[in-house]
Amino acid sequence: MATFTLDVTKEHCPMTFVKTKIELNKLQKGDVLQVHLLEGEPLENVPRSAREQGFNVLNVEPAANKGEYIVTIEK
Repeated sequence: MATFTLDVTKEHCPMTFVKTKIELNKLQKGDVLQVHLLEGEPLENVPRSAREQGFNVLNVEPAANKGEYIVTIEK
């Protein structure tokens, strides 16, 4: 199992999940992707869409920078 990081803090929906899904598709089963994103629409849409696509959302937590979050997703 490996852990990867994706920063989509400069992206807007729907690109936040499009880029997340592209990265998730590159991973092996059991790998983890930590997605850095902004609060609001990305924070609502990325975890929901990941679950709908069959991925396991392990954690959603605030990041060090105000207004940013880290969503941890397992493939």
